[in-house]
Amino acid sequence: METEVLRMPPGKYYLDAIHRFGAESGGVVLRLTTNANITGWGYISFGFETGGPKIVEDILQGMLKQALIGQDPTLSKKLRKEMWHATEYSGTSGLVTCAMAAVDMALWDIVGKHAKMPVYRLLGGYQTSLPTYNMCGWYYDNDDDLLQYKKQIEGALDEGFHAVKIKVGRYSLEDDIRRIKAAQELLGKDRRLMVDANQKFNFTDALTRGRVYQQMNCFWYEEPMMPQAMREFGELAHELDIRVATGENLYGKYEFLELLRVGGADVVQPDNRRAGGVNEWMEIGAIADAFNVELASHGGAPTNMHMLLAMPNAIYMESGSLKNDTSHVETLRLVNGEIPAPEEPGMGNELRRDFIDKYKVRG
Repeated sequence: METEVLRMPPGKYYLDAIHRFGAESGGVVLRLTTNANITGWGYISFGFETGGPKIVEDILQGMLKQALIGQDPTLSKKLRKEMWHATEYSGTSGLVTCAMAAVDMALWDIVGKHAKMPVYRLLGGYQTSLPTYNMCGWYYDNDDDLLQYKKQIEGALDEGFHAVKIKVGRYSLEDDIRRIKAAQELLGKDRRLMVDANQKFNFTDALTRGRVYQQMNCFWYEEPMMPQAMREFGELAHELDIRVATGENLYGKYEFLELLRVGGADVVQPDNRRAGGVNEWMEIGAIADAFNVELASHGGAPTNMHMLLAMPNAIYMESGSLKNDTSHVETLRLVNGEIPAPEEPGMGNELRRDFIDKYKVRG
């Protein structure tokens, strides 16, 4: 097992309804190498760098390594149970789950490379390309005229995306309406618009604003309330015709099962880090399918794409711009608003050595 912590310098600040991004971000690179000299890669990224990556590295090296060395990498479900036993006193969600997710990605990367197949085919592939939307409609400082906001949407459309997601809820409902109208003018009638409130509202406000977003023909309404408010999500989804989407901040299949039992989502959005890796993600997708609920992802890149490609209820993958990816050895491309399935063996998680060296935390 080898691990490296990455730290990216501050960039341009951008905001959603409750967060401010742009300070240092970071991640943890994991490499597991077998006695057959096959290396599996896992990578966990964080929008906020402080603390998270180093803690995940400590969990990997201090708690999980001893459960993995000498084991068969094809027995990933068995190894997940062993990792659970090794860590459950330290918590059954949070950064412990992120660390286990990195391991599960690396194990599946090993299996795919050994089989000389992309992981989505090993999972029982269903789709060979995936509709992908661009998360581009952030808030920006000093952008009362929405010029920066509109420029980002225009860039996504120029790149070839057929759907975009914008942030709502930071300010008044009137401001939301203005942002939605500005986006729809750029999108036209044939492209889709999703809105994301990032947990900002109580139930009453979520319902009030949701009815407006519904009238404005937004495709889905994402995470309007705290993710643990599952009963309220059930009531909200019952009251609204617009798709209610949530799940990026839920951990593991049992939390998703609780959400779906109360009818709390029309679209579930597992995040591979918080879901716990490939195996748990696939079980979440199957539970959603059993409830006739659609499936998307929080985040994009290979860490989510292979599982989406293997699920019949998957409708969208989230992505940023694909034009300037300098991080991964294998890059994704957009064709008619969709990303074709990768056909290289494994998960496609390997990071470029020059990228790692540039941002590696030393000492």
